[in-house]
Amino acid sequence: MTNTSTVTVRRASADDAGPLIAVLAEAFHEGPVADWLIPDPGDRRAVYYRYFTDAFYQGLAHGHVDTTADLSAVAIWYPRLEPPQGYTRERQEALERATGPYAAKFTLMEAMFDAFHPDEPHHYLAYIAVNPEQQNRGIGAALLSDYHRQLDTLGLPAYLEASNTRNRSLYLRLGYTPGPPLILPTDGIPIWRMWRGHQTPTGRSPFPPSPLPRRRTR
Repeated sequence: MTNTSTVTVRRASADDAGPLIAVLAEAFHEGPVADWLIPDPGDRRAVYYRYFTDAFYQGLAHGHVDTTADLSAVAIWYPRLEPPQGYTRERQEALERATGPYAAKFTLMEAMFDAFHPDEPHHYLAYIAVNPEQQNRGIGAALLSDYHRQLDTLGLPAYLEASNTRNRSLYLRLGYTPGPPLILPTDGIPIWRMWRGHQTPTGRSPFPPSPLPRRRTR
């Protein structure tokens, strides 16, 4: 457990699932990407709860999930020390179970993320969310800064995709640099790929080159 200013950061567990899944679903409920994925706000709430239930438990099983003492925020990280193996049939089936008739757009978005994911070893911030009633209080920044200190000790970069300009500004302040954006089709919505390089004698390492095309795995 780490105290960052007035925010206490700790590792999340399955006992925290209910509150943290709700934080994820509510924090991501509004915005251009949410509107693109699920135009109907009523459907969106139910689908997002299922989608982020899967995301939370995947994070516990295969990644690192941090939260705060009051469960007001959550961050799901994955170590990516080798290039990804490609989008899998198992992931496709999980998406279809969680998102139903909206699976095509979720599949397209995740496949785009996978196709342009850097090959250089790093840790990947898949999701960070703060309770909407407690946003703009520095909680998300504290959660990220705690993990960044660990990455700096390991000498590893961080990577993420930012879905709105407010979050992008936060990441820029925390030492990330932007790379070429991804553009969601039909509506032209940008998603900003961002990289916080490892420390070098002259600064942080630059955004890595685009990866070679990957094949989908079966």
